[in-house]
Amino acid sequence: MSLTQREREIVDLLRADPLLDAAALAERVGSTKAAVSVHLSNLTRKGVILGRGYVVRAAAHSVVVVGGANMDIKAHSRAAVELRTSNPGEAFTTPGGVGRNIAENLARLGTPTHLVAPVGRDPFGDQVVALTRDAGVVVDHMIAVDGPTGTYLAVLDATGELLVAISNMTVTDALTVRQLGAARDLLAHADLLVVDGNIPAAPTAWLLDFAHAVGVPVVLDPVSVPKARHLAATLSPERPVLAITPNSDELSAIVDEPVADTRAAITRAARVLHGRGVTHVWVRRGVRGSILSSRDDDGRVTVTTLAAPTVEVADVTGAGDSMTAAFVHAWLRGDSPVEAARFGQAAAGLTVASTETVRPDLTASLVDAELRRHAPRPSQEKKR
Repeated sequence: MSLTQREREIVDLLRADPLLDAAALAERVGSTKAAVSVHLSNLTRKGVILGRGYVVRAAAHSVVVVGGANMDIKAHSRAAVELRTSNPGEAFTTPGGVGRNIAENLARLGTPTHLVAPVGRDPFGDQVVALTRDAGVVVDHMIAVDGPTGTYLAVLDATGELLVAISNMTVTDALTVRQLGAARDLLAHADLLVVDGNIPAAPTAWLLDFAHAVGVPVVLDPVSVPKARHLAATLSPERPVLAITPNSDELSAIVDEPVADTRAAITRAARVLHGRGVTHVWVRRGVRGSILSSRDDDGRVTVTTLAAPTVEVADVTGAGDSMTAAFVHAWLRGDSPVEAARFGQAAAGLTVASTETVRPDLTASLVDAELRRHAPRPSQEKKR
C-alpha cells in the first residue's frame, strides 16, 4: 500500500488531531477542501482511515496479535521412545497456536493484548476462545469460520524434547484480507502488531502495508521453515518491520541461501534483512542462546551475542512464543533491544522449565527476578 506525499501529510495531521475536518486540513496543507476530501476518500479506500479519529492509537500500550489459534494435543513418553510401537505415557489437550500463545504470554506479563485468529465453529474452537479469554486476552475479534479448528499433535520424549509434531492449520492457511477487514480499527489503534508466520502471504503483506500506513511497528515470528519461505518475497523497505525472530534454518529460508549456525554467517544474513527494512534480526539458537543484529537510523549495525539461561528442561513446547511475547513486552515498557532480548530469553527459560505451553504463573516480576539470578553479560561488536 503506497501513499502520496499529500496523503502522508494528512495522516500525520490526523494523528495529532483526529477531529480535524476537511476544511481545517485544507488550510493546514495549503490545498482546497474539495481536493482534501478526495484524499480522505482515497485514504479510506486504502484502509488507512476508517472514520473520524480512527487513525489515532490509544494512549495505553496495547498489542494486537494476528496468527494461529488451535488445540494442542501433547503426548509425553515416560521412557525413551521406541518407534513403531506403543509407548507408555500421558496425553492431554491445551489451547495452542503460535499467535494465541504469544497473546496469552503477553497478557500474563501485563500487556493489554487482542488476538485476531480464525477458529472453527466447533467444540475445540469454543474451548480455545473461552480459555484464551480466561487467560486475560481480549478475543472480541476472533474470526469464526466453517471447518475444524486447527490442531497440533506433539510427541515428546521423557526429557521433554520434541520428537515429532503434526499440525493441521487449514483454517489459518485459508485466512483472507477480507476476513481481517473487521479488525482495521483495532489495528489502527495498536501500539504494536505481532504477526505469526502461519498467516498466508497475501494477508501478511496487507498487514505490513496497513501497519506502515498507520505508524504501527511490527514484530514477525516466522514459525517454521515452510512458513518462513513466503517472507522472502514479502519483506521490503516499503514495508518496514521492527523485529523478526527466526532460528538459523528459518533465516536461511527467508534469505534463500544456506546460513550456518555461526555468528559470522548469521551476521551476514541479518544484513540482508536489514536491507529489506528489518530493524532488529533476533536469531534463536536453542541452548546456544541467540544473536541480535540491530541497525540504527544511521545504518550502523550492532551485533550482540546472548547466552541462554541454564535450566532443567521439562517441555520445550512454547519456548519461542514466550521469547517473542517477552521481547515485545519489554520493548514497550522502554527496555533497549538487547535488554528486551535478554528478557525474552529469561521468559523462554522459565517456560521450558514448566510442563505448560504457556507458564500460568508467568509475570514480568518473575522474569526480572530470573534475569537478576543469571545476570548474563552479552558480548558486543559494532560494525559499519
